[in-house]
Amino acid sequence: MTGRTVLRIGGDSPRRRGEDRGRQARDGIARAWKVYEELFATVAAGSGRTLDVPALALRTVDATRAWAPELVEEMEGVAEGSGLPCTTIAALNARTEILAEAGAPRTGECSTLVRTGGAGTTAGGQCWDWHEELADAWHLQTVTGDTRGFAGITEHGVLGKIGVNDAGVGVLFNILGHAGDAAGGVPVHLVARRVLGSAGSFAEALDLLTAAPVSASTVVTVVTADRAASVELAPGGSAVVTPDDRGWLVRTNHFLDPALAAGELRGRREAETYDRHRLLSARVREAEPGPLGPDALVRLLAAHRDDGAEVCCHAPAEGTLGGRWATLATVAVDPAQRRLLVHDGGPCTAGPTTWTDLTAPPPAPVH
Repeated sequence: MTGRTVLRIGGDSPRRRGEDRGRQARDGIARAWKVYEELFATVAAGSGRTLDVPALALRTVDATRAWAPELVEEMEGVAEGSGLPCTTIAALNARTEILAEAGAPRTGECSTLVRTGGAGTTAGGQCWDWHEELADAWHLQTVTGDTRGFAGITEHGVLGKIGVNDAGVGVLFNILGHAGDAAGGVPVHLVARRVLGSAGSFAEALDLLTAAPVSASTVVTVVTADRAASVELAPGGSAVVTPDDRGWLVRTNHFLDPALAAGELRGRREAETYDRHRLLSARVREAEPGPLGPDALVRLLAAHRDDGAEVCCHAPAEGTLGGRWATLATVAVDPAQRRLLVHDGGPCTAGPTTWTDLTAPPPAPVH
């Protein structure tokens, strides 16, 4: 077991769930905001830009209210519970969009593997890479009170990220980069949160994702007991990428759909996403048959620069905010069991006793 905080969040309305989150994570949200406030300014200055963060956050709130007003109510509840302005909570949930507006050079980032099989054997997982300065700015969570109960990991103040719900719908998460990325649409983290809180099937999850009016790019990989697909989201549209002929999905941080790849931003700037994809693709070709359990997952993901690509990412001792990337968590999802296993750190340090085991709670009873 890790020592990472597990928040048990509940409430019979979006606002009450938000208030519960805000009260429990008050100190962590305040600390995280201080780092993000500096990160936004640092990245913008490096790109020769200035940002009006509250105004950008409000633009994403307007877009979210038109798509899923209950998520705005939940963010307002977080603000009330934490004692922080709603624009601060909105900016945390829209951190991907605001960093896109700032011109962030996204080195590092996440790697995901999924293996499909017969009924009940599809499973997957990922490295979650982010700024080392935010290593203490995330927690584990279980959430009840929405249509679906779910378990997962997320950052302080952010409603959702990676997880699995009580219907066995799992969500994995990789950031992409497109030339049209900006702030103004529905934040990608809120899109993932809506899937976790409401999707009762693989088809429902894909319908929600492909219709989401986003303004920044990401790929959300949906995993259920017998199916999986990656949904690439970009300001100009979406695309569904299915497993290869051996049942594998390998995702790093570039588009695989040819039409969306024509507007690729990240991939043109940083070749390391292709290096990680090539390395992991070669490893899965040689993988033994059978379900992708946590032990097999970490063996595949535990790759460093000497192996040909830094899948398991370690922050350099030197460097400044915005340039020190690390694998903050390793996550394995078993949708058939509605389970999420989380290791605090990179796969190279994972062992039999280092995982925290979460099970998606059932939805709260309707009275």
